[in-house]
Amino acid sequence: MPTSGLTDIEGIRVGQVSDFDAITGCTAILCEHGAAAGASIQGGASGTEEFETMSPWHIAPQVHGVLLAGGSAFGLEAVSGVRRYLEQRGVGFPTGYANVPIVPGAILFDLGIGKANVRPTREMGEAAAVAATAGPVAEGCVGAGTGATVGKMFGMKQAMKSGVGTCTVDAGAAWPGVKVSALVAVNAFGDVRDVETGKLIAGTRVAPASAELAGTLRQMRERPVSGGLKRENTTLAVVATNARLNKVQAARVAFLAHHGFVRAIEPVHTSMDGDLCIALSTGTGEAPVDVLGAAAAEAVARAIARAVRLARTLGGVPGLAG
Repeated sequence: MPTSGLTDIEGIRVGQVSDFDAITGCTAILCEHGAAAGASIQGGASGTEEFETMSPWHIAPQVHGVLLAGGSAFGLEAVSGVRRYLEQRGVGFPTGYANVPIVPGAILFDLGIGKANVRPTREMGEAAAVAATAGPVAEGCVGAGTGATVGKMFGMKQAMKSGVGTCTVDAGAAWPGVKVSALVAVNAFGDVRDVETGKLIAGTRVAPASAELAGTLRQMRERPVSGGLKRENTTLAVVATNARLNKVQAARVAFLAHHGFVRAIEPVHTSMDGDLCIALSTGTGEAPVDVLGAAAAEAVARAIARAVRLARTLGGVPGLAG
């Protein structure tokens, strides 16, 4: 299985910038030649920008980049940095007066770790775009996943560190050469399961000094939480394929990719999470939408597991990578 991640898809470049003092960052995904795009939001607490451009009813036929960031709503400022970088390269939707880069953005909540008053800025977004390459994608506590955590039912004191994960899968032997890749910044309220064994591998711990997992869903059913549940989460996924899709088909792949969330996160798509997925199509390959959606779900599930397995301890929050 390829290990480069999202950049296994031709036409995709990824750049990431982290502030390890403030424990936040952003991930820029560039498709400068344009990509048909669609989105699906299944969580109840999303924060987005320019998502309407991916609607089949919108005049823009393609997007030119995606920005994922920490910082909650403040982090949306970083999207303008990617837009500025692309404009300087002459990339964008032609208007006759200027080329306007179409760059949807999405944020996750990481203000509970590090410095809450320092968030991704336009300059950080631009730096992430400048850093974008077609090489292997860094995973763990980097980019939009720098401040990501999982298992926050009892707050940060019993949470675990997470980050960015990425994975590529083939569409199948019947569709030679067609690939689907996922990049996921995992900042879930719930726990993460290993997709092979079904066992929980990261999430809410039974006590601050313990490595034993409490089982968030079981705890929700058996005991109330003083002050209510924390609405400070979100898992962000971008899937890309070298198959040819229109905007409607891309939206369907994004929708089907959420089955990967369901396989890897428990509970998932809660009112405390802003879970969403963006699908990008940059190629000319041929495969049915349902096949691509199934491959996207597998890539997402595996990327989610990688995001926690490769996350190191940071900001006092323990990670599986030590």
